[in-house]
Amino acid sequence: MREVLFDSRWRRALGVGALALLLTTSCGSDDGANDATAETTTSITQAAAVSEPALTWTLPGTLAADFQELQGAMRGRYGMAIMPVGGQRMATFGNWTTGPAWSTMKVPLTIAAIRSDPANGGFAANAAITESDNAAADVLWQALGSPQKAAAAVETVLREGGATQTTVQATRVRAEHSAFGQTEWSLAEQVRFASRLPCLAQSATVMKLMEQIVPSHRWGLGVFPGAEFKGGWGPDTSGKYLVRQFGLIATPSGQIAVAFAAQPDSGAFSDGMNALDKMAALVSEHLGELSAGRCAA
Repeated sequence: MREVLFDSRWRRALGVGALALLLTTSCGSDDGANDATAETTTSITQAAAVSEPALTWTLPGTLAADFQELQGAMRGRYGMAIMPVGGQRMATFGNWTTGPAWSTMKVPLTIAAIRSDPANGGFAANAAITESDNAAADVLWQALGSPQKAAAAVETVLREGGATQTTVQATRVRAEHSAFGQTEWSLAEQVRFASRLPCLAQSATVMKLMEQIVPSHRWGLGVFPGAEFKGGWGPDTSGKYLVRQFGLIATPSGQIAVAFAAQPDSGAFSDGMNALDKMAALVSEHLGELSAGRCAA
């Protein structure tokens, strides 16, 4: 059966007729080639000759339309990406597409460290994931060997998770921040990685820790019962914060991978955190429209 991102019952309710209309997500992508899409709309496209321009508009009440409305009410750059676990298609929303991974990179880092030595799955892994402890993450990084070896090990995990374009930094771009945290990780590559995370070898320990995030970090995806997630945040050179988060939401039919990013004009961490809360609430309202999945047997 062909995979779809949105529930077929919702699509049939649109009552498409003789015009042979096709429901699409204008920024949806099979291969991430359109990661830089600046505006997201769920659109109806009339079947037409190749030479004729497509007619598109946003459907009121859809996730895309509601995200567009939410973004219009906030000042800054915001992004969201959604993908079923084990799936191939993603939907991306908003005008934020890529930036530093910050502490979200601690997930593949911790998996790499545990693969290197199962003993790394103890205190350091727990603190790095559940508390986002930077010193603990540095212990895991150093356990992988030289900075170049550590970067290569983390990159191997990313490649297995479908993040084919993400290059892990071996040296510190900014002296006060970790090399891996300053690695550029696009929203599209991050949600693709999340969609394959449960399927990766030796990821179970890290995913269990992602369920145990400390209360003070349980914003955004933390509103979903049983969600496995990890946040990351930090300032740019002018002191303005980027706030990110990715993880997995459980549904009766499987899991949905989600990635968020917020870069408010105010530069305040609290505004970024609140924006992620609003995006998570939006996903919750439209959860019935989204396809979930599982790892292939």
